[in-house]
Amino acid sequence: MAFSDILNEYNFSDIKNFIYSRKDKDVEDALSAKKINTTHLAALLSPAARKYLEEMALISQKITLSRFGKTIKIYAPLYLSNDCVNSCLYCGFNRKTNIPRITLNSDEIKKEAEILSSMGIKNALLVSGDNKVAFSDEKLIEAVEICSKYFPMVSIEVRALDEEVYKRLHNAGADGFTMFQETYNNISYKEFHPAGPKSNFEYRLNAPERVAKSGIRAIGLGALLGLDDFRTDVFFLSLHGKYIIDNYYQSHISASFPRIRASAGCFTPKYQVTDADVLQSIFAFRMFHNDAGINISTRETPFFRDKLIHLGASIMSAGSKTEPKGYSNPNKKAGQFNVEDERSVSQFVEVVKKSGYDPVMKDWDNGMKYF
Repeated sequence: MAFSDILNEYNFSDIKNFIYSRKDKDVEDALSAKKINTTHLAALLSPAARKYLEEMALISQKITLSRFGKTIKIYAPLYLSNDCVNSCLYCGFNRKTNIPRITLNSDEIKKEAEILSSMGIKNALLVSGDNKVAFSDEKLIEAVEICSKYFPMVSIEVRALDEEVYKRLHNAGADGFTMFQETYNNISYKEFHPAGPKSNFEYRLNAPERVAKSGIRAIGLGALLGLDDFRTDVFFLSLHGKYIIDNYYQSHISASFPRIRASAGCFTPKYQVTDADVLQSIFAFRMFHNDAGINISTRETPFFRDKLIHLGASIMSAGSKTEPKGYSNPNKKAGQFNVEDERSVSQFVEVVKKSGYDPVMKDWDNGMKYF
């Protein structure tokens, strides 16, 4: 049974109503539970839980320290192409936005990799728009091969692919994958993705399963907070992670909680998501998923990111550029969205150290997969 089959057993509105109907007693039961189930999760995500945020923070911090210690894994994105055939309303790469379209060739990929590697980054996330003509599967595989020479850990955040292509990417050196479902509400998903390959909700939803079968180890999930009710989306994000762990024991999952940021499309989110909303999402997820990574990107402000070092984060990006050639010849007009934390890698590493945590630049090498 695929996760799409499980999701079809739920009604998004019914789960939303259930979450919003939780009372103080339900939250207190969740806080005292030895093991958090889905009913507890709903309570922890509810408006009623907001008054217990400090207690949730302490529990989240304790779990994170016990599982990850005082460490923050550092990575950075490397954008390969911003050419895209999708019409995602919230994305700067939307095919209708008037931005400079850039696709890197092999030499340009090498140059970006050299610069990013020289900054101390050992964990690179390769990102590309969805255009098979501009950036084919073969070019993507070549990009992984190139970057594997510069980074011990290479991950991909690209269009949804068939299992066979994921296997080839894994063989080329990719051992990490990130894909946000954006929203788990099939109805609103169609509204925000009116055209292009990404409009296929089910094919995207089941991509992490195809990745797990391919041998790629690290699987990053996420919902774009603000497209729909964030509490309900985080509930299903948590279920999605549980499905991957229950069915693919060799996988390690992480979750991201990105908020919509300004981009060329000038999209205004339907739902506003506050800092407290993000914190509640992270704490509830951490209590449900003790061993999952929690990824906080440079979409967030320096002040908020610095606080999250102590409150559940285990993975954080640094020095990020969201456009192709971002490290060699930056042009913000070609970016996917505006970065809120523009500190350099070295500056952020110092912040992590001053917080009493160890910045982990390398915790994996492709050679380890053979042992």
